[in-house]
Amino acid sequence: MCFPCLFTISTAEVGVIEAFGKYSRLSQPGLGFICCPYEQLVGRLSFRVQQLDVRVESKTADNVFITAVVSVQYQILRERVFEAFYSLSNPTRQITAHVYDVIRSELPTLELDAVFEAKEDLALAVKKSLSETMSRYGYQILQTLITDLDPDQRVKNAMNEINSSKRLKFAIAERAEGDKILQVKRAEAEAEAKYLTGVGVAKQRKAIVDGLRSSVVDFNEGVEGTSSKDVMDLLLLTQYFDCIRDVGIESHCKTTFVPSSRSTGDDVRNALLTAGAAK
Repeated sequence: MCFPCLFTISTAEVGVIEAFGKYSRLSQPGLGFICCPYEQLVGRLSFRVQQLDVRVESKTADNVFITAVVSVQYQILRERVFEAFYSLSNPTRQITAHVYDVIRSELPTLELDAVFEAKEDLALAVKKSLSETMSRYGYQILQTLITDLDPDQRVKNAMNEINSSKRLKFAIAERAEGDKILQVKRAEAEAEAKYLTGVGVAKQRKAIVDGLRSSVVDFNEGVEGTSSKDVMDLLLLTQYFDCIRDVGIESHCKTTFVPSSRSTGDDVRNALLTAGAAK
């Protein structure tokens, strides 16, 4: 006897029906039935895109262990449902095995720094290998992504230290270059200032000489019987008294008396002046 048994299949799914243990037909989405106990709904397959995350640990060419996370996005082909259901008992394990094989054959050929730059190449290699294998079993590989590359924590700390040292070295070099420019500019400014000071002193001395010359000429013309030497002696004496006056006015100035002759009168005078200054 045959008893109809009802069941439903959701959208984007397909049911696999067997009769007496042999594949009979597929059941499309909606309400369906089987003849119990001759037929049996043995499974359902989804046409939705599925994702499998695989963590793989491997060693690089410079002997650094790194963990890679590979995300595989796959889908069952509608025209190959029979192969997808009956060919593999556990398709996720099959995909995982191929991911392990590809990653552990590619990573040992690359150094750690090159691994991060070759993420796209690794993902393409995994996708190519999976597509060639899984298409025979009714699975389509849509995309493979390297979502994470995680070396050992000590390796990451060392890489951070290296990067920090490089940046510190660059900062020190830039600071030294800035100090060098500052010192050069300061030296140029000092040289320019000394040059201008020299020009000013030269002009001042020229003006003094011109003034003395004019004073000598005027004095000779105004006072008869005087020579140029008399005029110069008078000017020097005037400057001498001006100097003494300026020294005496300032409270912080100290006076040192230097003997100008070896006569007894001069010695007595200098001794008196020195004693008076000591008071």
